[in-house]
Amino acid sequence: MYKILIVEDDLEMQKLLVDYLRQSGMEVMATDSPNTALEWIKSKGGFHLAVLDIMLPEMDGLELCQKMRKISDIPIIMSSARADISSKILGFERGADDYLAKSYEPIELVARINALLKRCSQNKSIKYGDLEIDVDRRKVNVEGYNVELTPAEFEILNLLIAHRGKPYSRESLMQAISSIAPDSSLRSIDTHIRNLRVKLGDDAKTPKYIQSIWGIGYKFCD
Repeated sequence: MYKILIVEDDLEMQKLLVDYLRQSGMEVMATDSPNTALEWIKSKGGFHLAVLDIMLPEMDGLELCQKMRKISDIPIIMSSARADISSKILGFERGADDYLAKSYEPIELVARINALLKRCSQNKSIKYGDLEIDVDRRKVNVEGYNVELTPAEFEILNLLIAHRGKPYSRESLMQAISSIAPDSSLRSIDTHIRNLRVKLGDDAKTPKYIQSIWGIGYKFCD
């Protein structure tokens, strides 16, 4: 069952979409608050896709999309009454995967969700040199051998490799990794990274996979 996040401040539209998606067999969580949506992604996780309206309180959907991209790689559909090409381009530049102009029928949204998730599911195996990650099955192979990772180690590795070359601070990793308790010490990130390197056969001094960035944190090697 797909778990969908909807961020829509038109409450009548929001209820219509929630009811229709649930009738289509999807689990749905909806809010009119961008900040609540960000908290849900950080704390609850497990979303397969998000539908974001552009005109929102607190921050617009474009800014929300950009912030979501820093902590999650789930597919994002932008929804807006503004159907001009510049709005669409801005949406894609901020990290959206699809753009749906209002007003649309809920059946079209369901079709877009199914099509987008089908495309994404075909690309859930990530390879980098001798390292391969099966995202759906949460399995990792190095040089053909299976490597057993803890949930936190897997989430850290998956996040870093999905955003290869982008440095993440300990604070950012702590917020993004749902398997780490919020009250944990920031140093627990160092412990998870150290254990992850050992399991991957990586060397902190001459890293193949995870590189320490002095004064910032960590990134996956370019």
